[in-house]
Amino acid sequence: MNNKRESYLNVTLKKENDDEGEALVNLRDLFKNFKRYLAIWICASIIVSILSLVGAAIFKSDDHKELKSLVSFAYKGIESGLDPAGNKLDVNSLKSPAVIEMALTNLGRSVGELEAIRQDISIEGIIPKDAIERITAYKSIYESGAGNSSLDAAQQMLDTKYYPTQYNVSFNYANTGYKSSEAVQVFNEILNCYQDYFFDTYGYNKSLGSAITTLDYNDYDYSEAVDVFNDTLSTLKSYVDQLSVSDATRFRSNITGYTFADLSETISTIKSIDLDLISSYIAVNNVTKDKDAAVTYYQYRVEQLTRERAVTEEKLASIIDSFNNYQKDTVLMFGEDKDSLGANYTQASPQYDSLINQKIDTQTQLSSTTQRINYYNSRITALNSLPVGSQEKMDKVDGNLQKLNEKVNVLLDNVNKTADEYYENVSFSNAYNVLVPASSSNVNLITNALDSAKMILLIGNALIFVIYIFAAVISSIKDGSKKKTIEFEGSDSESDSNDDEKKEDIQKKATKKQ
Repeated sequence: MNNKRESYLNVTLKKENDDEGEALVNLRDLFKNFKRYLAIWICASIIVSILSLVGAAIFKSDDHKELKSLVSFAYKGIESGLDPAGNKLDVNSLKSPAVIEMALTNLGRSVGELEAIRQDISIEGIIPKDAIERITAYKSIYESGAGNSSLDAAQQMLDTKYYPTQYNVSFNYANTGYKSSEAVQVFNEILNCYQDYFFDTYGYNKSLGSAITTLDYNDYDYSEAVDVFNDTLSTLKSYVDQLSVSDATRFRSNITGYTFADLSETISTIKSIDLDLISSYIAVNNVTKDKDAAVTYYQYRVEQLTRERAVTEEKLASIIDSFNNYQKDTVLMFGEDKDSLGANYTQASPQYDSLINQKIDTQTQLSSTTQRINYYNSRITALNSLPVGSQEKMDKVDGNLQKLNEKVNVLLDNVNKTADEYYENVSFSNAYNVLVPASSSNVNLITNALDSAKMILLIGNALIFVIYIFAAVISSIKDGSKKKTIEFEGSDSESDSNDDEKKEDIQKKATKKQ
């Protein structure tokens, strides 16, 4: 019979000391049931997955209300962890109240949101993989304790320092009440506003400009006004010269048309011509608003400059002493030429050259101070012995000072515009950049939902799979039990039929014998 050729998997379910309850599972039926329930299993898995994703998106949305951005710094000194001013870089200034307030103001939002935003922004430096590997290698050598190598590795670990140039900036807006689009807008505005903050902090020193533009020379006597203009122009020239030295591109402004060298020359011209002419006119004509006040001012300046000269003289004496005692490195040269045999040649020395430059600068400063003292003493003598200038001459000085003030303001405006353009387009063009701005894309939403639903999806689908297997097996057991019952009933009918046939044969044989 065909049924007897079928393969069976016997699954025996027994009670203790009970041999009954044997069930048979036909492999063919089992695979058939797997196929029967496959569609149900797939549908159930899809439904559970969808429900898990939706549930995670609804109930765990606050867990993923976080925006991420990537910013970078690129300027001289960042590799040592310094800001452009040479101080330790405070990267947390990116979320300073000033920056956040600027962003909220630009967007027309309430500054009352400031503190909640600031607390929810975090900044983390990115350390390259090779730096981590290098430190890890030194640590492994150190922990191995291999004699001198271990000590060298320990020293290398101490000497190996890395300062990040790129930072991950995160904004968790769960506590702000922002929608995703609002959070993205605010966060990106903060990142952009920091560029302006960075430039204002480390770019052109606008305090120089305010010092000149707010100068009211009418509040000073003529000689004082000249001194104030002179000091301000000297400070401005020093700043412009510093920019000129750092500018390797010989930058020329598209707005003003000036280079820093041009501006420096203009300042020198104003000082040597315009300012000196006014100063000479005041001295020759003995012009003053208040004779006694002018004498007092000149005496104060003489005392002040005398003290400065004493300090400068001590500094110069120290430099000269170091200069005289300094010996440059020498090299003994040997050659075939008898004239050059055993000749000594000095080598260039940065320390020696530095001493020469210090000596020259100090001597120049000392000379300038002495000239100023002599000038003020001559003014004191003139004011005490000669009549002061007339009102007409005072009016002329007033007019010249006004023209000077106008010229200085134009100069200052040109310096401001040139320096701003230089920092923006050259020096600080890549000093701070937002490499990856924040976004609220659907991809991010799906990714966050998947992260939240990951465990639920795993457990739910595993449970459905177990149910799928269990249902197929149970169905196969039931099918096997039915077949067993049918087979058992068929065998009983066959036995009864055989018994009847035997009885008939016996009866026939008995009849023949009779």
